[in-house]
Amino acid sequence: MPKSRLLIVEDDIDIANMLEIYFSGLHYEVDIAGRGSEALEKTRQRLPHLIVLDIMLPDIDGYEVCRTLRTQTRTSHIPVIFLTQKDERSNKLQGLELGADDYITKPFDIEELRLRVYNAIARSERESLTEPHTNLPSGQLIEDQLRQIIHSSGWAFLDIRLNHFDSFKEAYGFVASDNILRFTAMLIGEIVDEFGTLNDFVGHTGNDHYIIITTEECSLNIKEHLARRFSEEILTHYNYLDRQKGYIQYTGDGGETERSPVISISIGVVSPMEYEFTDIREITELAAEARRREKV
Repeated sequence: MPKSRLLIVEDDIDIANMLEIYFSGLHYEVDIAGRGSEALEKTRQRLPHLIVLDIMLPDIDGYEVCRTLRTQTRTSHIPVIFLTQKDERSNKLQGLELGADDYITKPFDIEELRLRVYNAIARSERESLTEPHTNLPSGQLIEDQLRQIIHSSGWAFLDIRLNHFDSFKEAYGFVASDNILRFTAMLIGEIVDEFGTLNDFVGHTGNDHYIIITTEECSLNIKEHLARRFSEEILTHYNYLDRQKGYIQYTGDGGETERSPVISISIGVVSPMEYEFTDIREITELAAEARRREKV
């Protein structure tokens, strides 16, 4: 399994360093933010699996950080554990009302925090809320978004697939292929940040399949820039000889040498401007059909 990513939001340098050393030793990937605004920026750039969030911060407090995370579509699913020196019932209730997943009071037992972090991430994955490689929303969260938009107007749904991904995985192994999945997720996030809106939704259904829900106005720009950037940057994941050849060779299931092109990306787009939808399955089926037509 890939490492889980933690974002520790704590302005006390000693506590932040202690938590970074401790959780890194447990094979988590740990990032630190000392201010609320920095935490929001880091979360936008790369989604963590969980945020440990101090309430008392030097710029905006943890309540405001949590409120912002919960009101933005792309970050609303991330588990949050509040970390505070206060032990009053009203403070706990305020945090839980904002959508925090848990609450722990300083001074805290580090083993208790470890268990709370582990359980919150495991619960999220068990409920199929996120894809473990990218931490992008998956399963039920994607379906919930589709149900929200189906009877509205002005949206567009992008169905995104990586072509020849399984061949790459066969030739390069699971570590390199996991890097491709994370690279694609980060690239999609960058493109949506630049050409989409704050309310755009990005999901990963698993393996080589991603989705974006954006506006009709933004969809074409997102599609064009994502396709261009992907084709420009994907070769960095291949070795020198394969980059020069423009294809890879690997041994297939039958023991014969097979050849596969470099991974490419196909994107299908649908919107209520073109179709009238009555079921969320129609959205995904028509978008997949549009993507297959583009691939051909």
